[in-house]
Amino acid sequence: MNGACRAVGGFGTWDYVVFVAMLVISAVIGIYYAFAGGGQKTSKEFLMGGRSMNAVPVALSLTASFMSAVTVLGTPSEVYRYGARFSVFAITYALVVVISAEIFLPVFYRLGITSTYEYLELRFNKYLRLCGTMFFIILTILYTGIVIYAPALALNQVTGFHLWGAVIATGIVCTFYCTLGGLKAVVWTDVFQVGIMIAGFSAVIIRAVVVQGGINPILNDSYHGGRLNFWDFDPNPLQRHTFWTIIIGGTFTWLGVYGVNQSQVQRYIACKTRFQAKLSLYINLLGLWAILACAVLCGLGMYSIYKDCDPWTAKCVSAPDQLMPYLVQDILQNFQGMPGLFVASAYSGTLSTVSSSINALAAVTVEDLIKPYFRSLTERKLSWISMGMSLFYGGVCIAMAAVASLLGGLLQAALSIFGMVGGPLLGLFSLGILCPFANPLGAFVGLLGGFSASLWVGIGAQIYPPLLTNTMPLHLSTAYCNTTSQGAEGNRTLTERPVLADHWYSLSYLYFSTLGTLVTVAVGIVVSLLTGGLKQNVDRKFMLNKEDFLSNFSFLKPKKDEKVEVLNWKQVTDEGIDNPAFNHIEMNFKDNKERVNGVYT
Repeated sequence: MNGACRAVGGFGTWDYVVFVAMLVISAVIGIYYAFAGGGQKTSKEFLMGGRSMNAVPVALSLTASFMSAVTVLGTPSEVYRYGARFSVFAITYALVVVISAEIFLPVFYRLGITSTYEYLELRFNKYLRLCGTMFFIILTILYTGIVIYAPALALNQVTGFHLWGAVIATGIVCTFYCTLGGLKAVVWTDVFQVGIMIAGFSAVIIRAVVVQGGINPILNDSYHGGRLNFWDFDPNPLQRHTFWTIIIGGTFTWLGVYGVNQSQVQRYIACKTRFQAKLSLYINLLGLWAILACAVLCGLGMYSIYKDCDPWTAKCVSAPDQLMPYLVQDILQNFQGMPGLFVASAYSGTLSTVSSSINALAAVTVEDLIKPYFRSLTERKLSWISMGMSLFYGGVCIAMAAVASLLGGLLQAALSIFGMVGGPLLGLFSLGILCPFANPLGAFVGLLGGFSASLWVGIGAQIYPPLLTNTMPLHLSTAYCNTTSQGAEGNRTLTERPVLADHWYSLSYLYFSTLGTLVTVAVGIVVSLLTGGLKQNVDRKFMLNKEDFLSNFSFLKPKKDEKVEVLNWKQVTDEGIDNPAFNHIEMNFKDNKERVNGVYT
């Protein structure tokens, strides 16, 4: 490190104690739910919590799994370098929650499905279901490995926290409680972990306010440093973050997570009523706002403290995601256990995201790849298989973290590709739910078109990074660092670039998902209309309908029978249980004795 950098201490005994305590409590929660209520006797209990969850814990779980360690470390750094315009995501989160709750949730909840990709077979065909499932499995494993490794590397390089000890410990504990306790363990550990995340952020904010002599100096420094730049209405789609890229591009990007991604959808459709499911999304919005506010305040505090000596430009840290751990070690090193609390906060984000991924991977594997082809399996056997899948995917994700350590510069490319895939899948589900004339051929061709467009621009952006004028951070001073070294942005050299590089490949990364969604929908509509889509007769239960919309006006008045609505037994037996549309219904009737007029509890 540069000699002008502030000396920061390493991890102490109490820091390790705090971190280990977080892991132990998470494991104990898993053990409790492994045996509570007689254990996980069926796959529905293991994967869906018996569809008996309440809104508040599910809401906190949604918040925790959304806010990974990448968010905990990356958002304050983003605000420090680019300003508080990132806080406009508060509006984006609100739009995402409303659309997810009012468009996607009613359809998924009504069908009583476990895997969101099961919907693709019910609406289109089994081939599209398999496409969605396989893409989800491959990319979730890749993403989860990165989520485990990337923050561990950042924390190791600044705090000296043991890299592989942390990776393996968090991976094993996460796999342990996912395998034993199923969805209930995942949800309740998330509740505990979101509390740790808030506590870690709060410790940094409070200490920064004390160091700087109050909140007013922080806001004053941020104002004069151009960091309170909330509103930038530049319509240029090449600019990295503006009001429009965050609102439009961010909404499409995160709809691919909250609207149709198995990891999130699996939680809110596990609620015992549709009212509780919707309520969980809206309460979760408050959690998202709270964590976003904490992250933004941390970033502004970081700028106020380092406004005259930027650790990144001065080479005190080697990457922007190390800025937050550096700040923690700098201002909290004299308070035993406090750096450990922040590291526990970051790893709580990792645990919550990884546990969500493991549980979702087990769910789609059992529901999409095992149950349809091995129908003779009993619920007890499926429960054991679900546990085995959780154990298997936990090991795979830990192994993927080891692979991620070898990828080097491809880490950011992998994260971008994961985001790009969400757009076409969002477009595919949107076609099914909103377009009655969309047919299987149109959906498949649209999906291919959306993937082609988003991968083209995304991979091009990795090969030819956007222009410096579109990605340059705000001014970072080294006036009091006594150094002339340059940061990473200053050292970037431009290679020979084709014409597309300065326009098409320089599109804001937030528009990748938007592009994939819109191309999928547009191509899907055109091909469906050209291939007889208007002649098909689609069952309205697979689509958003008038009753779903009207029910929104009685949102605060849940009815006693507002349960998962399924077909009645006569319809099932008359049309044949082998019909794919009824596969998910058969066990519902067998497992739930209380059933009145096609509604089960």
